[in-house]
This record gives sequence, structure tokens and C-alpha cells, in this order.
Amino acid sequence: MKTLYLSNTTEDILKAADILRDGGLVAMPTETVYGLAANALDGDAVRRIFEAKGRPMDNPLIVHVSEFSDIDRLHLVAEIPEKARSLAEAFWPGPLTIIMKKGAVIPDEVSAGLDTVAIRIPSHPDAHRLMALSGLALAAPSANTSGKPSPTTAGHVRDDMDGRIEAVIDGGACSVGVESTVITVATDIPRILRPGLITREEIEAVIGHIEVDRAVLNKLENNEKAASPGMKYKHYAPKARVILVRGTDEKYITFVNRAYARDKGVAAMCYDEDASRISAPCVTMGGMNDEKQQAQELFDALRAVDTIEGVSTVYAHCPSAEGVGMALYNRMIRAAAFEVIDLPKKRVIGLTGQTGAGKSEVARLMAERGLPVVSADAAARKAVEDESVKRALCDAFGDVLLPDGSLDRRKTAEVAFSSPENTAKLNAITHPKIRAIMLDEAEQAAGEWVVFDASQLFESGEDTLCDLIVSVVADRKLRMERLRTRDGIGDEEIARRMSVQYDESFFRAMSDAVIENNGTVGALDRAVGNICERLVSP
Repeated sequence: MKTLYLSNTTEDILKAADILRDGGLVAMPTETVYGLAANALDGDAVRRIFEAKGRPMDNPLIVHVSEFSDIDRLHLVAEIPEKARSLAEAFWPGPLTIIMKKGAVIPDEVSAGLDTVAIRIPSHPDAHRLMALSGLALAAPSANTSGKPSPTTAGHVRDDMDGRIEAVIDGGACSVGVESTVITVATDIPRILRPGLITREEIEAVIGHIEVDRAVLNKLENNEKAASPGMKYKHYAPKARVILVRGTDEKYITFVNRAYARDKGVAAMCYDEDASRISAPCVTMGGMNDEKQQAQELFDALRAVDTIEGVSTVYAHCPSAEGVGMALYNRMIRAAAFEVIDLPKKRVIGLTGQTGAGKSEVARLMAERGLPVVSADAAARKAVEDESVKRALCDAFGDVLLPDGSLDRRKTAEVAFSSPENTAKLNAITHPKIRAIMLDEAEQAAGEWVVFDASQLFESGEDTLCDLIVSVVADRKLRMERLRTRDGIGDEEIARRMSVQYDESFFRAMSDAVIENNGTVGALDRAVGNICERLVSP
């Protein structure tokens, strides 16, 4: 199929109207995003929308009309509740969709088998003219491949839909940038099913108390049916993996910079003000305090992610879930498939170093100076007694439990460290639980600062949680001597342990401070004191 690219002249819009009356598909601009339109009362035409998008038919569509009177004229709903009339008067034309009990003319393809239908009057002049000239109500989800970021320009539509649909009307960039707010008035208490530019507070000022559906900010439960577009588990996603990072600006910037130092496949999706302080490639999504600009630029930013060469993971700064921010969070949490990293509220010193260098002694000296210490080793011992972790370890490595149901640590270690692949499996299973335990203990600790004592700080990715990193190093011969005395092991085993660790140059490059533990206990104590005074004191 050859896709026509039309201007927004009356002549071209009349061509698009003819296509729609003949059962074809036309991408049209609206103030929110570009919609993929078909005659809403033609089930066969609507079915082609799902085919073009590659979208399952269990997701209802929004019906667009040009005038409020079209709702009655076309018998689209069973009745128009008074609250719907009040909302229409306040916000139409505009980015609000109202769900009401459907009329008999609405095909199941539009309503996904529900007894309701979603109606909207867009404010974009080109969409208004297309509906007025065609005389049709138009079912129109976003004009993108299912699951990808919604299109806000005709170029985005071309990228996804060229050769799949009959025509695209180029009406320029969309002014709002995220889809409309969706509210149902078909329930006893009106309920927002999808947030948008029109906020809960603005709606309540018109019709009084409303609710926000739990699926706005959370996953749908198993087998729970989507009552509105955009409620699916994963949506709006680029090809790269998106992970939301929730924390202050300073912690977010530190997190991304540390992640990029270890992995050049990392990029940031951040506010305009943060970009100059981030070493990773950045895609910006508007000013920090301008939520309307963020909404307008969000989908552009998500699409831009895939234009950065070599990027596999994008860490996006998580917005608040208040006001317009709720709409941003709703889209971003689905782009990330609900994967969120919560950065610690406490300030964290990551303490790590070479085996045999004396990290544990440094941790003890820091604790003596009043710094709470959270041990990764202790957290790991707790983690492997978690039932879900034990099940995952058995699935990965076979039966590694003792008769009493506890983990056989020796057997697990033998299998897990027998190959790099098995070690990676072990880390993938245990590190998230270890991290959760450490974060919980950190938040319960007294004071502003806490120390993460972790020999595998970098391997686990916990360095990204740290405000400061201190590494302990020592001469190789001295480390070997300490390990012989401490662990009673031979040189072959010592060499094996050392071979799987990063070398000294890595620790020096990745740390904010380095303690050389080659001298006396008194010298080490003074070095720790100097570090604490320099890094932690106001």
C-alpha cells in the first residue's frame, strides 16, 4: 500500500474525508498526539486500525466528534449524564475524554466488548475540519506501532505507519504532547482512568469529588480488563530498556554518572537543567519546573532514545505523580515496564576494596566514629534465606537446599562459581534482594550518613546508590600475607581470589577517595579519620 502524505489544505482534507468514508485509515493531528482514524461506526474499518498498529483488540478506542450535538445525532451513547455535560462545557474542545454508557450503534471493535464508549472533541482545527467534512465520528487511537511512544509529528507517523495506512495529514507538531485525560462517568463516583494535561484538581473544581483508578499508577492485575487506552503493562516504550530512577537531582546525576563510568551503553533521560552535569549521552524532556513542556516533549524524548548509537539502557529521572506530573509518571512507568530504582534518602558512603586490603578494619574504624555500617555480607546471608530467592537458586542450580530447608552454601558456591555464566545467574538472583535489605537497613539507621560495606560494590551495581566511594588498597605481598593468616589458605587459592577482582587502577579510577593500608593500625586510623573529616564533615 502506498501512503499519501497530505497537507492541511481544504482540498487535501477532503481527500482524507473520502478515504475515511470508503473504509480507509487516515492519521490526523490532534492537540494531544496524532490519531489513527477510521469511521467509528464501521466495525470492519475499525478492525483495520488494530491490524495496522499490531495492537490486540482487547483495548478500547476513543471516538472523536467535531460537535457536542454529534453525540446525540449519531446516537453514540445511551444517555449523557449531567456531570458529562458539565465537563464538556468546561473542557471541550480539548484534551479530555469522557466515558459513558454506549449506544447500540457502537461496534464491539471500538468498545472492546465493554458496555461503555469513550468520547472526545479535539481542539486541533485540522481534526475538527476532517470530522466536519466527512460527517463521521472517528475512532482514533495513537498513530504508532503498538507499544511504541505515541507520535507527536507526521514524521513519527511515517516512521511507524508508512505503507500500512492510506494517508497522513501533516498538521505540524502537537501542542500538548500526551494523550487526553480519560474519566468515566459511568460509575457511581467518576474515576480517572488515564491522566493527562487536565488534572484531577481541575476536574474536581467542576464536578466535585472523583477517584483515580489504581491502574493509573500500578500494573493491571492478572486478567484485569483494560477500561481505557494506555492501561496496559508496557506501553510507549523505545527499543532500549527504560528504567525510572526516583531520587533528588543530585542523587540522580550521581547515579547516572557512576552507571556510565562502568557501562558506555547507558544514557540519561533528564531535565534540561541536568544535562550539562551528566557525562552519559542525554535526551532532555523539558525544564525541571515546567510540567507542560515536559508533557509536550516526553514522546519526542522517548523516540530520540533509539537514535543514540550503542545505547541499551536509559535511566529516566522519575517525575512526581501530582498534577500534570501524574500524566508523565503514568506514561513513563509503562515505558519502563514498571521498573523503578528508588535511590536512598540517606547519604551513602560505599566502602569497598581489594581482598586482603583491610576493608573490614576500615568499616570498624568508621563505625567507631559514629557512622552506621550496613554489611553486604550480612545482607547476603539474610537474602539467601528468603523463600523466593531459594526457589530461584534451585531453579537455576538444582537442589541446593539442606534437609532442613536452608541453603547449602557450600554446594551453591561450587555450582555458582564454576563458570562466569553461573556467577552471573547467582548475582542476578541475589543482588536485588541484597540491595533491598541494605536500603531498608540504611533508612532505619540514625544520622544523615550510612556506610555500605560491600566487597562487590561495583559488580552488584550498588556503587550507583552511593554519594561517595572509598576504596581500600594495599601492596600485593602484604595482602597475600594477610589472607594466609586470616583465612588459612594457600597461594593458589589466594591468586584465584585476586584474579577475579578488579585491579588497583580500577579502584583508584572509580573512587572518590582511596585508603592505602600498607602501614600500622595507627596510620590506618589516621587515614580513616582524615577521610571522614574531608568527605563527611560539613
